[in-house]
This record gives sequence, structure tokens and C-alpha cells, in this order.
Amino acid sequence: MHSTTRSTKHRTYKKSLTAAALAVAAAFSLAACSTDNGGSSGKSAVADVSGQNKTQAATVLDTPFTKPDFVLTDTHGKKFDFRKETKGKPTLIYFGYTHCPDICPLTMGNIAVAKKALPKAEQKKLQVVFVTTDPDRDTPSELGKWLKAQDPSFIGLTGNFKTIQAGARSIGIGISPTKKEKDGTIVSMHGAQVVAFSPKTDKGYLLYGEDTTVKDYTKDLPKIVKGEKP
Repeated sequence: MHSTTRSTKHRTYKKSLTAAALAVAAAFSLAACSTDNGGSSGKSAVADVSGQNKTQAATVLDTPFTKPDFVLTDTHGKKFDFRKETKGKPTLIYFGYTHCPDICPLTMGNIAVAKKALPKAEQKKLQVVFVTTDPDRDTPSELGKWLKAQDPSFIGLTGNFKTIQAGARSIGIGISPTKKEKDGTIVSMHGAQVVAFSPKTDKGYLLYGEDTTVKDYTKDLPKIVKGEKP
């Protein structure tokens, strides 16, 4: 999903995740997505997650995350209390932005395709939440338009950047304020991980990286809906 005007470079940082959930944050990487007037480029760093239990696609945390305690605004302009609204529901959360040229739409598209493979009843149970890392441009209406093209049932959230950043950090995902470079390119740095929360415990127990495929999600979603390990 990269055009000929873009290039993507990958660097690997040799870091291990400890058992403590907060220590995981230090090992997570930031994906740099940038856009300008027609051309764009992206960089991504992939963290080594050795030291945790792994399935083919997911990293299973030995100390699951507690859900972010934030209240943001959804695509209808209404307040959305993340913990309250997703309590007891299988939930996937991803932090990204609508102007991202590659990683964000690919990730959400993969999840959307995999979700459609679930039985209708299970599709209704699964909550997929996209939280913007670029709230200045990603208004509720803009988020709504973008997510509608992915899956109309996806939940989009925007709000105060510091609130979003703190919520992301609480589950080990780093994000930085969007910045404009000298050439006019707008860059957003954000962790590219998807975190899955169990409907049984409301804890975030699975991590998926940016290289997770439709096949991977299709295989794992039925178990995530039930709160099981893939």
C-alpha cells in the first residue's frame, strides 16, 4: 500500500519487555507517518518483544494492561468514557491518524476484513476503537468519514492531545505531537501496536504489530471475542 512517491525504512531495536506492564512502554516503537502536497514518506521501528509468550501473530503479556481511563469525543460529538463504554466487551484499540499514508489505513483495513469473517453475533460484540494522534485535524466529522470507509461500526475518538497521549502511555504506546518540518511535511510519531482487551477481565493481554496480516486477525478474532488466548 505504498506509492512510488513513498519509501519506508525499518530499523530494529534490540529490547526485551519485562513482566511489568509499564516497562513495556520503553520497548515500544514509534512509526513516523508523514504527508505533504502529494508525496509522503514513512518510517517505522520494530521492537524486539522477546521475553514474552508469543503466538504466530500476537504477543501475550504476562502482566496485562489496565484499560486507559480517559473520556474523549466520538464521531457523533458525544463524550465517550472508554472504560465504561467497553466494559465486558472484547475490544481492540489502535492509535493513529486519518492523514497517515500507509500504516494506519492498512491496519484498520486488515481488522475490518477479518471482522467480516466472524459470525454476525460476534461481529456485534467486538469493539474496534481508533484514537487519533492528530486531534487538531481529526475532528469528529473527519474521523467519521474516514472510518466509514473502513467499517461503519468502528468507533473513532478525538479530544485533548495530552489526554490521548497519557492514555496511550498507560498501555505502553508512545505518541508525539504532530509537527511540520521545513519542507512542509507533516509528521506524526505514534506506536503502531494494536492492543486487545479481554471481555472476561477487561485487561489488555494481547499485542499486535504493524506487520499483522488479515489472515492473522481472522485466525485470532474468534478467540479474542471469547476472551481466550490465540
